[in-house]
Formats: sequence, structure tokens, C-alpha cells
Amino acid sequence: IERAILGFDQALKTIYGSKHSHTAYPAQVAKLSQASNAGKFALTDAEKKHACALMRVNHVGEVCAQALYNAQAVATQDPALKKHFIEAAKEEGDHLAWTRQRIEELGGRTSWLNPLWYAGSFSLGLLAGRFGDKVSLGFVVETENQVEAHLDEHLARLPAQDWASRAVVEQMKQDEVRHAKEAQMQGAIDLPMPVKGLMKIAAKVMTTVAHRI
Repeated sequence: IERAILGFDQALKTIYGSKHSHTAYPAQVAKLSQASNAGKFALTDAEKKHACALMRVNHVGEVCAQALYNAQAVATQDPALKKHFIEAAKEEGDHLAWTRQRIEELGGRTSWLNPLWYAGSFSLGLLAGRFGDKVSLGFVVETENQVEAHLDEHLARLPAQDWASRAVVEQMKQDEVRHAKEAQMQGAIDLPMPVKGLMKIAAKVMTTVAHRI
């Protein structure tokens, strides 16, 4: 019962934004630079709307990451691996806070479907965990590899003068690459191509829907 209560509390904090960053907000320096060049580099309303939609997708990705790592921490019987998943979730929690803050700065909102995204990813995390720790870690590696590619795409699509959003995405990308490497060092297996393909399809559906809703 206690674990269920703690899990429900974690879900509420993730979905409704009570999480706070444990590390510095990457966009702070970029925001100061933008403020000092407000006339030259100001974002138009259309650019703000576009950047906000991209950051909403990134926020949904972090909601899913929280659910995935928390579920895998529940599923594993290895205390050291459980600690690893919890620490990874903490770092992803920073990303969650950063993306939410940037969305608010751009005058936007997070996805209305966050409870659905969380529930789906938590279920996938539990399912992956049932096949063993190496499969669970392999799921992390493939997820982080796809997220890295997705963030690269967003860096290409964000307005050139939106330094603040770019700073957030760049730091997120560095962290995701490290998470994938750490999972490989823990003994992750390479997932079968059909599984990778299904994950890409699911990610495409999520990003397309989250961009609008």
C-alpha cells in the first residue's frame, strides 16, 4: 500500500508540475542575452507558438521518461540497478522542470494528455522489466537513442534566435546520450529490430499528437 501511495504521488508530481529542478536552468544565460538584444532578436508571436509546441513535445517526452524509469525501478530486484533508475529519474525530473518553465515563458501550456502519456509509459516500463534487467536496460538505450535523434530534429526546427529553448534542448541531449551509455555499461542488450520499429511508431504518434494537444 505504501509503495502504491508513493507511486501515485510521483505520478501527480510529474503530471501536474510540482517537480523542481535540482540543477541550474540552462536557459538562464541565454535569456539574459536575449533580453539585452530584445529588439534585434525578439521572437514573433508565430515563432513563440512554434517553439512552444516543440517544447510541449519535449515536456511530454520527459513525462514518459519519469514513468519509464519509475516503473523500471519498481520492476527490478537488483538494489544497485534500482538506485540507478531512481537517479536517472531525478535527472529527467530536471528536464521536466526546465521544459515546463520554458513553455510558461513562451506563454504556452503542457499537453492535456499527460495522464495518458504517463500511464502508457509506466505500463511499458513494467512490461520491459518483466523480461529481465538486461531487456529493461536495452529499452532505455533504444529510448534514449531515439530521443537524441528527436532533439537533434528540434534543434534544427527551433527559431535561430530562440537561444533559451536551444540551451535547454542542448543540455537535455547531452544528458540523454549519457543515460544511454550508462545503460549499456550496466549490461543492456540490443533490442530486436521489430521492437525498435514499434517504439519508433509509438514515438511518432506521441510527438504528433502532443504537438497539437
